[in-house]
Amino acid sequence: MLPLVLLNEVEIEEQDMRVVGLDIHRSFAEAAMIDEGGVRQLGRIDLVRERVIAFAKRLGKSAEVVVEATGNTMAVVKLMAPHVKRMVIANPLQVRAIAHAKVKTDKIDAAVLAKLYAAGFLPEVWQPDEATEQLRRQIARRATIVQSRTRVKNRIQSVLHANLILPYKGDLFSGKGRKWLAAQPLDEDQRSTINGWLAELDRLAADLAEVDRGVAQSGLGDERVRRLMTITGINLTVAVGLMAAIGDVTRFASAEKLVSYFGLNPRVRQSGDGRAHHGRITKQGRSLARGLLVEAAWAAAATAGPLHAFFVRIKARRGQQIAVVATARKIAVLVWHLLTNNEDYAFGRPALHQAKLRQMEIKAGLPSKRGGNTPGRARDYNIKSMRDTERAFVAQAEAAYVRFIAAWSERPKKKPADPKQRGERAPQMRSDSQGGAAGIPSSSPLLATRSPARPKA
Repeated sequence: MLPLVLLNEVEIEEQDMRVVGLDIHRSFAEAAMIDEGGVRQLGRIDLVRERVIAFAKRLGKSAEVVVEATGNTMAVVKLMAPHVKRMVIANPLQVRAIAHAKVKTDKIDAAVLAKLYAAGFLPEVWQPDEATEQLRRQIARRATIVQSRTRVKNRIQSVLHANLILPYKGDLFSGKGRKWLAAQPLDEDQRSTINGWLAELDRLAADLAEVDRGVAQSGLGDERVRRLMTITGINLTVAVGLMAAIGDVTRFASAEKLVSYFGLNPRVRQSGDGRAHHGRITKQGRSLARGLLVEAAWAAAATAGPLHAFFVRIKARRGQQIAVVATARKIAVLVWHLLTNNEDYAFGRPALHQAKLRQMEIKAGLPSKRGGNTPGRARDYNIKSMRDTERAFVAQAEAAYVRFIAAWSERPKKKPADPKQRGERAPQMRSDSQGGAAGIPSSSPLLATRSPARPKA
């Protein structure tokens, strides 16, 4: 067989199929190839665009290249994909052979990636298309801007707190709030600092408006985004963010798979015949989408409807924080069913939904329709009687949910074993003078009051 290329004194020969593992770092990647049952080290490749493309061309169309998911992985994948048979991205959290290796080097990591893929044991990461990848970048940029705005606002509040100035009752960063802030007794250096932070807030607000315009334009015409916005608590940003994380919903075989993808499933520890212990949620997966679901859960918890009743029920048993996470998980299950079955949320509010869609159009830059002869789609939401009718409908649905779960009963307790079989004395009978029923043991279930029906979470 004729050699294809000479790379770092190692010849790559023509084969029907070859598996190459790349251990990617910031400025270079270590390469290894499965060759006739063994491993051949191909050396280091500088992560420069021209050299990465040249390396991919030398591998040829018969090569399947395996890389780990890192910060610059997608750039390498995009450069090499047109020149090789397939690019595979491995999940680093699940490649335990690398994470827990006693001896760990770049050459070993690259070889292990190739071996795992050749053996069919490599946990792959789904690769989104270009449109989904661009949408993910928009949502990530928006989250960064929002975090920066929150950080700047907290700094301004800390200056007021340090000067014993009571918080402003209202929006401190509105026009009235800024006038109040300018009138406060502050030193010149502190006032100059606050003015700089206010200018930074204005710049961030302009960036946020630009990103929101792009997000809204991405949501226009997307039936999946429109459908998700029928769920209580989900607005444009949450709907687009979830679709950017999910991509093609058919890759999730069940709602539980989607919940696990968001990291909202509890940890489970079980061995042998012992009981399974459920802990906190895993928090593994799309953290940004998980945060959006929690944000939607807080909004749903403050709005009448079945989700509100679900939140209240879990809160009474487990507390507020667990209740909001459980509600976020419930919304994730709803998202899977709506997208899979191509259905709208049964307990949505049509007028409110039309108002959300109109706000999306305005953010996207579509012209306003005020003053026209034909009423707009958001007109019904401006009519108080229409809003009251929709609120009554969701309140009725919430009441129906409460009645439904009230009919559930607790899991029956196991019947205690016969004391004679355990070698214990039978319980003594209590007399009427002892406060019990005559002839009935004090431990009898006939004396116990039934606890109120309470469903499982």
